[in-house]
Amino acid sequence: MAAVAGARRTQSAFPTYLASTHPSDITVLSSFDDPALGLASGYDPALIAKIAHLPGVAGLATYVGFDGNIDNITGIHLKTGAGQSPPAIEGSFDGEFTTQDQLRVESGRMFDPKRTDEAVMNASAAEEAGLHIGSVVSFSLYTDKEEAAGYSGPAHRFVHVKIVGVVLFSRDVVEDDVARLTSAAVLMTPALTRQLAPDYSYYSYSALRLVRGAAGDAKVQEEVAALLRNNSVGAYLTALTEAKAERAVKPESVALAVFGGIVALAALLIAAQVIGRRLRGAAAEISILRALGAGPSVTSGDGLIGILGAAVVGSILAMAAAVALSPIAPLGVVRPVYPHLGIAFDWAVLGIGSAVLVVALGAFGIGLAYYLAPHRRGPTGNQSRTRDSGVVHAVASSPVPLAAATGLRFALERGSGRSAAPVRSAILGTVLAAVILTATLVFGASLDSLASHPSLYGWNWNYAMVAGFTGAEDLPAPQIKALLSRDRYVSAWSGVNFVNAKLDSQSVPMMTEQPGSSVAPPLLSGHGLDGADQVVLGVTTMNQLHKKLGDSVSLETGDTVSLETGYSSRRLVIVGTATMPSIGSGGPGSLEMGSGAVVATSNFPTAVLDPQRDPIPGPNAVLVRVRAGSNPSAAYRSLEEVELKVNALPNDDQPAGGIISLLRPAEIVNYRSMGDIPAYLGLGLALGAVIALGLTLTASVRRRRRDLAVLKMLGFTHGQLAATVAWQSTIAVGIGTVVGIPLGIVLGRFLWDGFVHQIYAVPLPVVPVLSVVLVAIGGLVLANVVAALPGRIAATSPTTALMRVE
Repeated sequence: MAAVAGARRTQSAFPTYLASTHPSDITVLSSFDDPALGLASGYDPALIAKIAHLPGVAGLATYVGFDGNIDNITGIHLKTGAGQSPPAIEGSFDGEFTTQDQLRVESGRMFDPKRTDEAVMNASAAEEAGLHIGSVVSFSLYTDKEEAAGYSGPAHRFVHVKIVGVVLFSRDVVEDDVARLTSAAVLMTPALTRQLAPDYSYYSYSALRLVRGAAGDAKVQEEVAALLRNNSVGAYLTALTEAKAERAVKPESVALAVFGGIVALAALLIAAQVIGRRLRGAAAEISILRALGAGPSVTSGDGLIGILGAAVVGSILAMAAAVALSPIAPLGVVRPVYPHLGIAFDWAVLGIGSAVLVVALGAFGIGLAYYLAPHRRGPTGNQSRTRDSGVVHAVASSPVPLAAATGLRFALERGSGRSAAPVRSAILGTVLAAVILTATLVFGASLDSLASHPSLYGWNWNYAMVAGFTGAEDLPAPQIKALLSRDRYVSAWSGVNFVNAKLDSQSVPMMTEQPGSSVAPPLLSGHGLDGADQVVLGVTTMNQLHKKLGDSVSLETGDTVSLETGYSSRRLVIVGTATMPSIGSGGPGSLEMGSGAVVATSNFPTAVLDPQRDPIPGPNAVLVRVRAGSNPSAAYRSLEEVELKVNALPNDDQPAGGIISLLRPAEIVNYRSMGDIPAYLGLGLALGAVIALGLTLTASVRRRRRDLAVLKMLGFTHGQLAATVAWQSTIAVGIGTVVGIPLGIVLGRFLWDGFVHQIYAVPLPVVPVLSVVLVAIGGLVLANVVAALPGRIAATSPTTALMRVE
């Protein structure tokens, strides 16, 4: 119950945290300052007021971004990597980040909203700029008019602020590598933002709370697009952030839920065996009651009160233990921001769990008591019988040591009467331990393989050369083609663009490339693009469109900025599904493992593919696969030379942002947050099985005291008696290993396939053969270690006193 409740708490942790921040439902681009596009300011109060008064909008808060950089006069040198943008300088004066989408202060304090000389930053900005609390930084700013006139003289204004705190945006709790490229931000106070917004704004976003919540997203996007005269409003959906976070924490919750299910099954099986032994052991007393005139209800019910009472008491204690363990959850990356740490009562799990214990064990006890009742079994029903094993007879007649033959009999035959031993419990315990350990090893090895093989989660190439920050600009197509075609390390490459367009009226992030490209995302089903009338979808996107392979969808394209080309529409056939790479602009144009589409570049007008109006348009990024056997360092250096040549071209409007070796999705970035949880849980269950085996062997020795005493009187030495118990343990563990390891492999593969299908990775389970063999060998060694104490008890038991009692 503690494990299952912890799994539920972990899975719901991010939504719970997000709700505590008073989140918006959707964030839309409300203005952008780019004279080349005919836009004169990044902040338009009149337009924002119109958005606020749309029928579906319940509330609005806006944040403004400024076209400024941390000035070098402060001695700060940014440490930005390939494709990484410098820290954004933003601020709000109407409640964004303070009363809506609230920030979490990780260190220091929040700024004083009335001051103009304070600021806060997130951890990414601190890392990139080498800042800390107390740092004083300055920003150089140009007015909107100066930007429009192409002014390149001294900055019009310098702003000096002191960093007073490090904060966490809700979007930063669970990030993929693409989001991290653009996540660094310095946030100014409302007072300073109010001063600067009218003249120095570069862009602004409005965070909207909707009347219908997330259900109103599509309608509001259309209304905002109409106001902006823009086909794409650059919408950021809070629901998508929440969904990404829930997928990222799913490994922890799945591990806990599986652990809880296995524990529940083990508890029921062990308790059922205990109930069976209890009722069978009381058969003689029940027969006496029957002989004394007790009716069927009395004989069937004798002992059930105690069993039912034990089940009730046990369920109450289990509920108390589950509540006591509840502060351990949630696990993973969300735990530091979870607002309700401490004791938790998951009444659904506690109620259902206790009911299952009481009802299942009670029903089993009642059924077994009825089956064993003397009035049903006849006058000989109380006579214990034991069925001899053919294997035991065969081994006994062969020239094997007596200790081995006797250990085999003790392991396979339960005996009769008061000497009956729980042999099935011992074998079942070893099967369970082998299944758990093997399944854990298979799942863990598959997880490590997924994390270490990028092609399994969409990155089906070695490097990506991106333009500008995260592929936001264009690489010059002719020069790129000439340079990469001559590179001796490059075996294949594809130029791609990142766009946001509509499929069946739903906005979908897309990657465009030429049909038949040799470098493309790994397929899950169907085939790749063979023509411009085809599309490959992520599984989540296909499900959202309620489509299947072979169906067609309507692609709507157009100029997303100035509407020069208008809308165009054509039908595309869904020919495949793929694991989408985590790549794009870091915003709504970014693909994720299950979300997005691959379409032909020719379906889009140049105005859509080149929104920055670069003089020599080309791909936003180039996906490069190097030749097999190439030296990775040499291949990377060669691509860097290509980058330098591109950056050295006369037209500096087409910068190459750098060479990126890997961009991981959130599910992979955060997989290490699960750490060794599966291993610890599996080892915990295996340890429990080992303890249960030791207790079972001890109980078996106690039950077989008469048999051991007879063997001792017949001449068995102390060593032979200890060896008998060791053989009994070894055979029980051997059977459990032979049966449990194949079952564990099947279970591990089943759990892994279910997991990767939920995150839409390529399903490729891995069976670690060496580790599985070590489990088998270790089990046999451990069997003899566990048998040491029961064997010593058997060897040193006082025979004379025991036989006198008999």
